Amino acid sequence: MKKLVLASVLFMSVFFAQAQVSVNVNIGTPPSWGPVGYDDSRYYYIPDIDVYYDVNLSVFIYDNNGRWIREKRLPSRYRYYDLYSGYKVVLTDYRGNSPYTYHKKHRADYPKGYHGKPQKNRGEKPGKNKEYKGDQKHDNKNKNNSKKQSGKGHDHH
Repeated sequence: MKKLVLASVLFMSVFFAQAQVSVNVNIGTPPSWGPVGYDDSRYYYIPDIDVYYDVNLSVFIYDNNGRWIREKRLPSRYRYYDLYSGYKVVLTDYRGNSPYTYHKKHRADYPKGYHGKPQKNRGEKPGKNKEYKGDQKHDNKNKNNSKKQSGKGHDHH
């Protein structure tokens, strides 16, 4: 009887350990504007706007006068920033809840305008009538200009 109880306890502990691992791995779904190939990464750093994104919690993390804020939407000062066009640095070497612990290093290593390896987004940018968490940067202005100009010298990052 003791062997049966011991076997049951062992089986249950292995079963629950397996379940726990799969729950932790599949917590967050990367956004459609996130880069392809990093489904297991928790944080992105967006150098152009100096903001982090937490994939697991689907929130942006940004400094607001020395206090780190977590919100579902970008701060209003970045409402026109196009997340689909902006470069996302995937933080693959950080495990924890406060990626801004290394904020000075991230700002130094990835200054505004930084572009590393080319990135492809997980999904397509929504059309005019569709809504998404971030807002579009320079979209209306560029649509008008692109019809007038040949396309030479444009910087589409």
